[in-house]
Amino acid sequence: MTDPAAADWHRLAETAVLLDGFHALKHALRFGAEVPMAVTTDRAAALALAADLAPDVQDTLDALLLEVPETTYRTFVPRPHPTAVAALAVRPARAANLEKIARTPRSTPVVVLDNPRNLGNAGAVIRLAAGFGATGVVTTGTLDPWHPTVVRAGAGLHYATAVERLTVDELPPGPVFALNPEGDDIRGLKLPDDAVLAFGSERTGLSPELRARTDHLVALPMRPQVSSYNLATSVAMALYHWSTAAPL
Repeated sequence: MTDPAAADWHRLAETAVLLDGFHALKHALRFGAEVPMAVTTDRAAALALAADLAPDVQDTLDALLLEVPETTYRTFVPRPHPTAVAALAVRPARAANLEKIARTPRSTPVVVLDNPRNLGNAGAVIRLAAGFGATGVVTTGTLDPWHPTVVRAGAGLHYATAVERLTVDELPPGPVFALNPEGDDIRGLKLPDDAVLAFGSERTGLSPELRARTDHLVALPMRPQVSSYNLATSVAMALYHWSTAAPL
């Protein structure tokens, strides 16, 4: 006999965003995600975790969480999460995200990842951007910023900022500050609130298309003979520099 929960899950999963783990679900709920289904292998343990770490969403989770057998849960996720919690959320409307990203004047920057390659790096950047209150994160190229691995690495914080994939020609308005070793030292610059902060691929750097669109090349301080920083580290340094002149 087919488990009704499994049938509902697989029907919804065709179009929904997978929230893999307690923390992804917690963050998504905090930032207004519509979550039609959430499961766990141990309701009592999940609710105890909520009471300890997220009492603000505990009642919502109490009403939402469905306990399922571990064998059923394992068919829902690529690999089991230590918290044994998973959920399905409605993806925000693309039109609404694009409107948010394009709206001017902006009070916080938009982060652009130019043709990123690593799904985990992209998720880490989205988590950073959400923490700094950035307006949004845009990717160019083939990487899907809503891929389940990106959402997992972003801890569900896709719902705290606008995340979309665009072409370079479709980037939002605002002065483009692109990170590049040939640029001016960031410590001597003030990044405006409406900046578009662009970061090149982990492997090849800025694409010719993005570089042609750039208004300012900016360099992070780096010791000689150190070739590069991790992508998420570079984004964190740039956003921190911006935030020192623009309080959160």
